Amino acid sequence: MHTPPSRPGPSAASDPDGTVLAVTQPTAGGATPPPAGSSNVLPTGTRLGEFEIAGVLGEGGFGIVYRAFDHSLKREVALKEYMPAALASRLPDFSVTIKSEQHRPTFEVGLKSFINEARLLAQFDHPALVKVFRFWAANGTAYMAMPLYEGGTLKQALRARAAPPDEAWLRKLLVPLLDALELLHGADCLHRDISPDNILLVGGDRADPKPLLLDFGAARRVIGEQTQALTVILKPGFAPIEQYDEIPGMKQGPWTDLYALAAVVHFAITGRAPAPSVGRVMHDAHEPLAQTARGRYGDAFLAAIDRALAPRPADRPQSVAEFRRSLAAVAQPAERERASGAPASPPVPKRAPRVGRAIVWGAALGLALIVAAGLAIQTMRQRDESALAAASKSLTQPVRPAVAPQTAAEPVAAKPADGTPNASAATAPPAAETPKKSAPRPAERVAARPASPAPAQTAEPAPAQGASDAVDDETPRRAARPLWAQRALREGRDCLVARDFTCTIRRAEAVLKADPEDPAAQRLLKLARAGQE
Repeated sequence: MHTPPSRPGPSAASDPDGTVLAVTQPTAGGATPPPAGSSNVLPTGTRLGEFEIAGVLGEGGFGIVYRAFDHSLKREVALKEYMPAALASRLPDFSVTIKSEQHRPTFEVGLKSFINEARLLAQFDHPALVKVFRFWAANGTAYMAMPLYEGGTLKQALRARAAPPDEAWLRKLLVPLLDALELLHGADCLHRDISPDNILLVGGDRADPKPLLLDFGAARRVIGEQTQALTVILKPGFAPIEQYDEIPGMKQGPWTDLYALAAVVHFAITGRAPAPSVGRVMHDAHEPLAQTARGRYGDAFLAAIDRALAPRPADRPQSVAEFRRSLAAVAQPAERERASGAPASPPVPKRAPRVGRAIVWGAALGLALIVAAGLAIQTMRQRDESALAAASKSLTQPVRPAVAPQTAAEPVAAKPADGTPNASAATAPPAAETPKKSAPRPAERVAARPASPAPAQTAEPAPAQGASDAVDDETPRRAARPLWAQRALREGRDCLVARDFTCTIRRAEAVLKADPEDPAAQRLLKLARAGQE
């Protein structure tokens, strides 16, 4: 337990809502300088209003999480600071400055998303969502104060187990997570960063798990999108195909979070993440859990997880409620015994294997290849009609895209308060908290795992375009593209289908060297790099 020093810090103005802290400059007092190699970390003893830094819990590329003492309420908290190390640095007065003016737009959009994330989380009070006590802007950056949660991540717990968890435990894990997602989706928000290392088990690995969805990674995500660094913002195996690019007919929605949550269950059962969604588009070697885990888990449970892991958004449950109905399907007696851990009756005879979905998609694509241009690889193929016949022959398991329902927006502040802080200012007015949306939960005082700053965005996804529109928009550029560039793109696409990503990158970079704005080459390069990951 941190013992507050006798030296008083600067006074803070009162906050009637108890959520937004009045802005004050930090003071070093008798604090020691930051440790070597961590010049961006605030020294122990630094005061930020009524909070005093007591130590560092973690430092990432986009932020720092401190252990701090709240002198007003006499409690320890976790204090997260927006600090993208690649874009900004710490000055001697402990304020944050941008390294170069060319980084200012990226820094400021990340700062805005950090504040939007804090404002969003402050609306909710759910046991499976991180609680935000206060958030404010100061010193050229922003901060949010949260509880200290005690426990390890789901990934750590699964690695420490001698055997995978049973179905009963996994169902208990899913209940609060689905409730939290339903609350977010109802507010037109998506999490978009669900993975085993982003779920905390409060109190540790227990028979009755208490999962906590950690941060949305707002700043990390928007900075990655600004710099087109897909490897920064996506986790292969847990990110569905629609998160890799704005693909016509493949918009993001509740089904995006459900894919990631199903991938978490897959990881818990098998010990590994599903194959990356980009690779599954080229050649789906994914083995359904209904085959690999049959006999250890109920058929209905495995079928529900497999359906949520479908590569195409339209083939997944479209809402949390629909996913719940799949999970609640009536189980046979043997399934109930397996779920409860009791000895199972003799297994039901195996059903005849289903015809692979990829084969069905391949037949459909063979009949209507031009109009089936939802995924990026098919979209790019349409931009060179002369290459369609040769390209389609090289596809072994093509996927037919489908138009997904209109999506929910990403995490944003429902009604941003006036006076959103400016990143370039030394101090800024505090942001106001939105009223709670659910009943308050008992307070928790626990030790925390640092969470990276996380995803929120203020713009809704653009409406999906049809395949024919995508082809028409590209016609002038295709006509002007040199023959050598057309041939390079064809070869690059064939290499992509063959999973020779190095070959694809070479072809795409050759075209981009001549025309840096060529959209087909840009998308080809992006898919190849994502495939390498």
